[in-house]
Amino acid sequence: QVQLVESGGGLVQAGGSLRLSCAASGNIFSINTMGWYRQAPGKQRELVAAITSGGSRNYADSVKDRFTISRDNAKNTVYLQMNTLKPEDTAVYYCNVQLTIVGTYWGQGTQVTVSS
Repeated sequence: QVQLVESGGGLVQAGGSLRLSCAASGNIFSINTMGWYRQAPGKQRELVAAITSGGSRNYADSVKDRFTISRDNAKNTVYLQMNTLKPEDTAVYYCNVQLTIVGTYWGQGTQVTVSS
């Protein structure tokens, strides 16, 4: 069993910042890629950012230069620092963790709402 606990979502005005966290626990041998996805109402879930075990980062074009993904391997935790938030960033954000052997897991989702 693997559990992912997300935190940090909320309501913020445009131009503000939020930091999301996702901590993995349980039957973890090693973690490969960790990432964040989001899904807005009526839209498909999309990749926001991902970071490999080696530290390589990948971002959606819409969030480049505004969002930063990082990870703390000692804590099995991935973070998403979101700056200069826009109303179009409003969505449910999901943590995604790819584990060696046991597979891929999703967090429960955390709501981010950006008001104009």
